[in-house]
Amino acid sequence: MIAGKDLSLRLGEKPVLRQVSLTVEAGCFYGIIGPNGGGKSTLLRLLSGVLAPDSGSVQIEGREATDYPRKELARKLAALPQEGVDAPGFTVREVLLMGRYPYQGWFGTEENDPTPLLEQVMERLALHELADREIDALSGGERQRVALGKTMLQEPRILLLDEPTTFLDIGHQVELMDYIREWQSASAQPLTVVAVLHDLNLAAQYCDRLLLLNQGIAEGEGTPQELLEADRIERVYGTRPLVLPHPVSGVPQLLLSSRHASSTP
Repeated sequence: MIAGKDLSLRLGEKPVLRQVSLTVEAGCFYGIIGPNGGGKSTLLRLLSGVLAPDSGSVQIEGREATDYPRKELARKLAALPQEGVDAPGFTVREVLLMGRYPYQGWFGTEENDPTPLLEQVMERLALHELADREIDALSGGERQRVALGKTMLQEPRILLLDEPTTFLDIGHQVELMDYIREWQSASAQPLTVVAVLHDLNLAAQYCDRLLLLNQGIAEGEGTPQELLEADRIERVYGTRPLVLPHPVSGVPQLLLSSRHASSTP
């Protein structure tokens, strides 16, 4: 579905990515993790075709990402930014329908009526009560739900997420990630998700596979169980966690402690 081979990129004099390779299979929930400044968001932009690498290649369904016309690529791939949707003055319904742009002709019309899909998405994301409210009046969690709904209206086969939970509290973080997982399960065709995530516990809970980046170099790739080891986390992040299995899912979860923590209450 998505294959990046030997990707390298410099921004000015600074090397941002160095010989990074990855393969994301159709239907996978793939997480990109690592410290700040490690090249995660840049890698996501290469995978989206927005940036071209200095060397190496990105292929989407066997074709170079940068070879796709933008509208054709938008019918395959959608991106959900961390800040949600920024469309002041537009209602929720209007913003959702912006997701239909890749299918519209010169006059903003399309061959098939999008109303049934719009209703389905609003029902799934509990947006009916917000449909006529302007985006400016919504909370951060509501705006991110609308942004997700817009990408769902786009009907992509690939969804790219750039730190989508950054501005959300823990309840809305779980809600958003659950919506995406449910979308994957309900899709008639495989939905592939590639997400840049800061929260390692959230990444372990939702991702099938992880890529760990540090200073533009791939430090490892594999399942959460394979990748989230105390030694590797200490080497990359500079702090040693206690790694325990989640009591329900069994995936690794990280507990952190201060260097000055006391063993007495």
